[in-house]
Amino acid sequence: MTEKTVKPWVKPVLEMGPVVLFFVAYTRIKDREFTILGETYEGFIVATALFIPVLLLSTLILYMLTGKLSKMQIFTALLVVVFGGLGIWFNDERFFKMKPTMIYILFGGILGFGLLKGQSYLKMVLDGAMPLTDQGWMILTKRFTTFFFGLAVANEVIWRTMSTDTWVNFKTFGLPIAMFVFIMFQAGMMNAHGDETTKD
Repeated sequence: MTEKTVKPWVKPVLEMGPVVLFFVAYTRIKDREFTILGETYEGFIVATALFIPVLLLSTLILYMLTGKLSKMQIFTALLVVVFGGLGIWFNDERFFKMKPTMIYILFGGILGFGLLKGQSYLKMVLDGAMPLTDQGWMILTKRFTTFFFGLAVANEVIWRTMSTDTWVNFKTFGLPIAMFVFIMFQAGMMNAHGDETTKD
C-alpha cells in the first residue's frame, strides 16, 4: 500500500486519542473494583484492558488512512500488547507501568547502536524529513538518545516512588510535554545545521 496524504490533525489525534481515553477511563474507575470470571481487578487494570484494543484500532485506522506505519509506532503497539497483556494476565499494574521504560530504552538503545556504527538511525526512521546536514543528523541523534534514556529513568523513578495518580498524569501529560519542549529546544541546532540543498 502506498503512503497517502491525510489532514495534519488526523495523525496526532489517532496517536494521542487512546492515551487520553485511558486517562479518562482511569479517572472514572480508579477507585472501583471489578470481578471478572472470579478474579477481582482494580480500575487501573480494567482501564489498561480497554486501552489495548483502542490503541490497536487507532493504529489500524492510521495505517488504512496513510498506508504506512513507522517502526516506532509498530514497536510501541507491540510493547503495549506484551506488557499490558502481562499486567492483565497477572493482575499486576507494574507491568504496564514499566512499558514506557522499555520503549524508551529500546529507542535509545537502537539510536545508540547506530551512533556506535557512525550512522544516524533517526535519519533513516524519519526518511530525511528534516533538512539537516549529516552532522546535524548525528547531533540530533545523540540528543534524542540521551533524551530517551532520560525519559526511561524518569518513568522508573516516578512509578516506583510516587502514586499511581501521579504516574498516570506523567504518562498522559508529562511525556508529551517533555517531548514537545525537547523538540522546540532543537530549533537552534536545526537552523545551524540546515542543509541548504534540501531546504526548499
